[in-house]
Amino acid sequence: MHGLAVGWMLVGGVLSSGLAQAPAGGMVAGVSGGWTPVPMPAAAPAVTKFFPLSEVKRGMKGVAYTVFEGVNPEPMQVEILGLLKDALGPGQDMILARLHGEKPEYTGVVAGMSGSPVYIDGRLAGALSYRIGQFSKEPIAGITPIESMLQVRDGNGAGSVGMQRAGGERTNAGVLRTAQNDNGFFQSGGSFSESESFSRHEQPEIRAMETPLVFGGFSPETVERFGDRFRAMGLTPVAGLGGADPTAVQPEPLVPGSAVSAVLVRGDLSMAGTCTVTYVDPKRLLACGHPITQYGPVDMPMTKAEVLASLASPLNAFKIINTTETVGAFTEDRASAIMGQFGLKARMIPVEVEVVPAAGADKTAAGVAKTLHFEVLDNRQLTPSTMLVSVYQSLQTNNTAAEEMSYRLTGEIGVKGFSSVRMRGMMAQTELFPGTINAALLVNDRFSKVYGNPLEQPVVTGVKLKAEAIPARMTAVLESARLSRIDAHAGDEIEVEATLHPYQAEARLVRVKVKLPAELTPGTMRMVVSDGATVDRLTTRTGMQPIGLADTVAAMNRMHANDRVYVTLLNHATQAVLEGEALPGVPLSMANVLEPLKDAQKMQLTGESVVEAGSAEAGYAVSGSQVLNLLVK
Repeated sequence: MHGLAVGWMLVGGVLSSGLAQAPAGGMVAGVSGGWTPVPMPAAAPAVTKFFPLSEVKRGMKGVAYTVFEGVNPEPMQVEILGLLKDALGPGQDMILARLHGEKPEYTGVVAGMSGSPVYIDGRLAGALSYRIGQFSKEPIAGITPIESMLQVRDGNGAGSVGMQRAGGERTNAGVLRTAQNDNGFFQSGGSFSESESFSRHEQPEIRAMETPLVFGGFSPETVERFGDRFRAMGLTPVAGLGGADPTAVQPEPLVPGSAVSAVLVRGDLSMAGTCTVTYVDPKRLLACGHPITQYGPVDMPMTKAEVLASLASPLNAFKIINTTETVGAFTEDRASAIMGQFGLKARMIPVEVEVVPAAGADKTAAGVAKTLHFEVLDNRQLTPSTMLVSVYQSLQTNNTAAEEMSYRLTGEIGVKGFSSVRMRGMMAQTELFPGTINAALLVNDRFSKVYGNPLEQPVVTGVKLKAEAIPARMTAVLESARLSRIDAHAGDEIEVEATLHPYQAEARLVRVKVKLPAELTPGTMRMVVSDGATVDRLTTRTGMQPIGLADTVAAMNRMHANDRVYVTLLNHATQAVLEGEALPGVPLSMANVLEPLKDAQKMQLTGESVVEAGSAEAGYAVSGSQVLNLLVK
C-alpha cells in the first residue's frame, strides 16, 4: 500500500484514516490498537544523522529523550500517528505522535519538554514541541521537523545572528513593545475571567508546549500581578519552584535531551525560561522546537540546568528546575527553534536597588536597609517587563511592603554617550495602586522612554535606585493658595502661600517666595500654584513628531518632582515648544519665522509664555492646582 493517498483527519485529538497503512522498514505499530514496546538506546546517537520528513509514515516507532529528573536525558517511546499538513504555517507540516512509557504516560506532556529530540531508526526526525489542548488524557504531542529547525542553524530566513554595536557588542533589532501601565497586569489573577480562561483552555487546539519561566527570589504575589505579561509570550511563570546558582559547576555536557535555560534576570533575583536541547554541534545548539518570543535576534545568557522533579498535573505539568553555569548565549529566537552559541557572552544591564528606612522613621515599621544587585537582559521586547517586575520585587524584600508604605525615590539611568536620566519623587499609595507599584511605574516610565526611543537605539549602562521607606501614606492635596499682595511691579518679590491637606492629617502651609521677572507685560497675569505634573503639562509638547535620544534625555531631566509645590507665571507673550523644550517670550516676528515648524508638527506655539518662578519642598506627593491673578503695574 506504499504510495497510496490516504485522507487523514483529526478526530478527538487522534489522527485517524479510513485505511491502515503498513510502513516500510518493519517498524509497525499495532494497528489493531495494541502497542508493542521495543528496546530503546539509553542515550541519543553520538553522531547525528537526519530523518527526512518525506519518509515519515504513520505507525513508525521512534525514541525521544528528555530529562525527567537530574541532568541525564531518559528515553521514551514515540508512536508516529501521521502528518498534519500546514499545521505550523504555509508549507510547514507537523508530525503528530503519541508518547509511550511509564513516565510520559504518568506526567503527560510537560512544560519544559519542548525540544526533546525524536529519533526514528537512529536518525533525528525533529523535536517534541506542541501539545493538543489543555486537558488531554493521553500524551499526544506535535513534532517540529528537523528540516525546519536546521533553517535557523543555517540562517535560511533567520537573518544575521546578531547586529553589531560600536566596539563589537551584539545588540537586538526590532520594534519595542513597551511595558504599559495597564490595569489588567496589576490585578490579582489573570486578565481572563475564570469562565473565559476555562473556555480558552478546553478548546482542542494545537498549542506550543509551555516554557516554564522560573522566578527566583520573587514572591507568588509579584508573579501573580505581572504574570500575564509573560504568559502572553507563551511562557509559564512559576514562583519559588526552582532557582539559579551560576557558580555551580555542572560537568555533564549538553547533549540532545538535556535541559537548557535562557536567562532574563540573574543575581539576587533570577528569572529563566527552560526547554530541551534538540541538536548540538561544537559551536551551537538548537532547542525548544518553537519560539519563546519569536523576536528574531536576541541576546540572552545560555545556561545548563538541573531538573529537580517533573510535576504531573492535568492542567499544568512542568519541570522544577535549577539553572547552573553559563555556557554561551542564545542569539536567535525563531518560529521553529531557538539557537544558542557556545562561548559568547550576552550583554546584561546591571541594576542596584537600595531600600533604607527614611530618617526619623520607625525602624521596626520601616524595616532594615537592604541592597539588591542583579542584571536584566538587553532585549527591546522583554527588558521593560523584566525591569518593572524586578524593581517592584526589590521594594518588597525587607519587610517594608504595606498598603500605606511610601517611598522617597532617587536614582539614575545610565545611557552611553548621554547624561544620566535622573529620577526623583515621593511614591505613595493612590486610589489605584500601592506605593510599591507607583515606584516601579515611575522607573518603568523613565526607562521605557529611553529604551524605546523610536529614532535611536540606546545603550543602557545601568540603573541605580535608592528608596527611603516611610511607613505612612505620604500624599497631600493642594486645597487653596493666596498671594501676599494682589498687585506688584516687574522685578518685585512676592510670597505665595499654599495650603496642603495631607492624608488623614491636619492641613499645613507651604510658602514660596517668587521674584518676578524684570520684564512683564502690564495687566492681569495668571499664576499657577500646582504639583509637578501640571508644570510638565504646561512646558512639554504633546501630539508632535518623536524626538531623538538626546532631546528625550534632556526632556526627562527637566521633569518636575512630585514632592514640591511650584509657582508658574503665565505671561502675555508667545511661547514656542521646540524639541521638547519651552522657549518663552518669543517675539511676534520670530513666531512668524517659526510657523513652518508648527505646520510640520515639530513645534507648538501658544499665546502665553510659561515662566517657572519658584518652588518649595512639600514632603508629600502633591496633587492639585490653583490659579491666582496678579495685577502687574
